[in-house]
Amino acid sequence: MPLFSPCCPKIRLPHYPSTSLSSLVVKNSHQPECSNFLFPPANQCQSVAAVVFGDGTSHSRLYPLTKRRSEAAIPIAGNYRLIDAVISNCINSDINKIYALTQFNSTSLNSHLSKAYSGARLSKEGFVEVIAAYQSPEDNGWFQGTADAIRRCLWVLEEYPIVEFLVLPGHHLYKMDYQKLIDAHRRKKADITVSVFSRTTNEDLGFGIFKLNAENQVLQYRENPEITTNLKSLSVDRMVNYDHNVNNNFPSMGIYVINRDIMIKLLKEYFPSVNDLKSQVIPGAISVGMKIHAYKFDGYWEDMRSIDAYYRANMEAIRRTNKVYSFYDRDSPLYTLPRHLPPSLVTDAVITDSVIGDGCILNKCRIKGTVVGMRSRIGDNAVIEDSVIMGSDTYHHNNAMSEGEGNDIPIGIGEGSHVRKAIIDKNARIGKNVMIINKDNVQEGNNEANGYIISGGIIVVVRSAVIPHGTIL
Repeated sequence: MPLFSPCCPKIRLPHYPSTSLSSLVVKNSHQPECSNFLFPPANQCQSVAAVVFGDGTSHSRLYPLTKRRSEAAIPIAGNYRLIDAVISNCINSDINKIYALTQFNSTSLNSHLSKAYSGARLSKEGFVEVIAAYQSPEDNGWFQGTADAIRRCLWVLEEYPIVEFLVLPGHHLYKMDYQKLIDAHRRKKADITVSVFSRTTNEDLGFGIFKLNAENQVLQYRENPEITTNLKSLSVDRMVNYDHNVNNNFPSMGIYVINRDIMIKLLKEYFPSVNDLKSQVIPGAISVGMKIHAYKFDGYWEDMRSIDAYYRANMEAIRRTNKVYSFYDRDSPLYTLPRHLPPSLVTDAVITDSVIGDGCILNKCRIKGTVVGMRSRIGDNAVIEDSVIMGSDTYHHNNAMSEGEGNDIPIGIGEGSHVRKAIIDKNARIGKNVMIINKDNVQEGNNEANGYIISGGIIVVVRSAVIPHGTIL
């Protein structure tokens, strides 16, 4: 029997070919190749397709960490990327059809997804399919927003007999059993179910606030106009009024379960020209009277809305308590790309309350309360405190942390340097006797031309920056 019959889906990865063919297929779609509904669902789980958005924008709140990558591709906790948490939630919830829609700075994200999820973690028909922004005779521009992206990709999303779409941001850190969310959606016979954070608040965390009744039915919707798009572009009969009584107000998590037929009707019939899901389509659905319910989530959730939030999530990775995200949960494991790196080499180092990634070389240094990413090199007598060191994509050609031919500052942190409450992005070159300690207690500052910024009092050294010997920041 041939590997692919004429009607079956093919691996479509022009830039990131998978190294093996197994039960989980990673694809990259640009053209329709086969008819719909070839594989009827064997169980209810297979009737759900996850649609994951991995992109931020050029104005991301996590800049400069997003200077060369999308938000979902940002490293976290030494060995992982943010999108791993969302994909792992899908795998652990038996959601085996996962589409990742990518656009902005998506090269590293596309590469990571295509390499990380080509193992046998899903059922025979499971896959992670990367759908990068593309041009076609009908559309010759970028995706204009989340709604526009889904509308333009419906021909791919309808390849299988899908009943519901599960729409997910790709850069949040949390653990959720999506089956409980989907079961709640079906029990209520809702058109749309939105996931909301369980605490009542008037604070918009970036996805709007829903007012609920006692049965968790969505009554009203509000967004902070400074965060989101103006609703005036909606062509609906009535706008969404909002009662500011905080008792029934819950912040949206940006997670939606939408019935397939409702999704098509909203995007093609009701609002064929709107671009954004959260600020236009969802309030529009409320306006036209669709049945929308809320699912309250009461677990740990970090939406990475700032450098401080990202820093805090990494610091919490060190604390093994029930109140934070657990990277050590056997029942709900976190998957990522197996990199086959050597074990970390530690020579006369003192390390306390820290996470050390794979393949590090740590020489006679002192590390406390720090996340040390893969392939990190830290030289003799260096002190690292309360920081995030992302590591390196490769090993420097010099084996010692000393001057050599060519560049005299190798990738890593040099001898005698002191780093405190900082984020050091990948491939940075920190010279000898450098002090990255925010000595003047600056809260906000942009010195990107010299390789760093300060956000919320946290120094962020940008990717591939060179900090000369003896520098004091």
